Amino acid sequence: MRESDSATLMTEGLIWKKITFFAVPIFLGNLFQQMYNTADSLIVGNFLGSNALAAVSSSGNLIYLMIGFFNGIALGAGVVIARYFGARDQENVEKAVHTTVAFGIAASIVLTIVGVFFAPQILVWMQTPANVMPESTEYFRVYFMGSAGFVMYNMFVGILQAVGDSKHPLYYLILSSIINVVLDIVFITVFDMGVGGAAFATDISQVVSAVLCMIQLMRSKAEYRLNLRKIRFEWDIFKQVIQFGLPSGFQNSIIAIANVVVQSNINSFGEMAMAGCGAYSKIEGFGFLPITSFTMALTTFVSQNLGAKNYERTKKGARFGIACAMILAEIVGIVIFLAAPVFVGAFDRTPEVIVFGTERARTSALFYFLLAYSHSIAAVLRGAGKSVIPMIVMMIFWCVIRVAVLTGVSILIPSIAVVYWIYPLTWTLSSVAFFIYYKKANWLYAF
Repeated sequence: MRESDSATLMTEGLIWKKITFFAVPIFLGNLFQQMYNTADSLIVGNFLGSNALAAVSSSGNLIYLMIGFFNGIALGAGVVIARYFGARDQENVEKAVHTTVAFGIAASIVLTIVGVFFAPQILVWMQTPANVMPESTEYFRVYFMGSAGFVMYNMFVGILQAVGDSKHPLYYLILSSIINVVLDIVFITVFDMGVGGAAFATDISQVVSAVLCMIQLMRSKAEYRLNLRKIRFEWDIFKQVIQFGLPSGFQNSIIAIANVVVQSNINSFGEMAMAGCGAYSKIEGFGFLPITSFTMALTTFVSQNLGAKNYERTKKGARFGIACAMILAEIVGIVIFLAAPVFVGAFDRTPEVIVFGTERARTSALFYFLLAYSHSIAAVLRGAGKSVIPMIVMMIFWCVIRVAVLTGVSILIPSIAVVYWIYPLTWTLSSVAFFIYYKKANWLYAF
């Protein structure tokens, strides 16, 4: 195997050091990403008001619905690349990289068309209030005009992380975060572009980070180097990507549909509830930071080590990563629980908005350790090539049961508190199911 630039071979060395040193840059990168996502809402809420904040917030679940499927496929691509990288199979690493990029280009085209042309109808299905609809539609359409930026960024980052390089994505996210915040302020306060300006700022910052990632891959001298002339679908590789990624993509889409149903329920309580819950969703993003960091590290670690057939090392690394994710997520949850009014008030000082956001935060925040556990086990299983299991568990508990209980109980108890409690309930159920499977199933010998 040739010298691998900033890549990290996770099949040797101290386990805790390999996982932690891989996870920390991801954490910092996600922190900056969450900060610039939050900056959108902070600037919109403070300069454009509650209706604009509601418009931006209500688009979040819908955006994830649109991109979640393709991100799931990208996870499958990362598993395939990490597997071959761990096995030191240079030829198939190269094929997997160029197939992943080819898929990203195709996905960008599809998302742009669907997002731009079908936004109004989808927002109507979500019961978006009439007074919020124009701004929601504008934000959604402008955001998806930049589909190529965020899709290709996720593909490129997936490649880099699959080979153990989490540092370069961090550098690019820091730069793009700064660009996003500056452009938010300029477009909204100077050029008076409204919510469309916030979406346009995000588009530009994502394109910048995607281009920087692409340049890094093109300049690499390792086997994962990107050569634009070699971008094509290698069908034997793509079949593996689909095999590992389709369950995750399908899972993301189904869960997103369930969350759209939940958002529709929130929308029915008016723009103040939309703004308050939207502010909380940005705050909750910080609770996801340790979860996302260690789950990405776990998937890469497990994929590389199973590719190298290091079974005992795989088990030890999985235990370490799961524990770290749970502990750190709960610490963040406690902070959010205690400081919720202050955090929500930073987005919108309207008392009613603060009440909605604080109630939502204090219902969910102390259960973040369960959310971390479910995501961590799912990450380990995906790394082991068993992505169907997380799909089934999360579809049952985070989709079917979530929607069924919410629909049934909200008829009997027409309170927004029902919406708040549906998340801790389904996190608990999925954690129990994952615990039982993880302890009893022979998941380790996947390859």
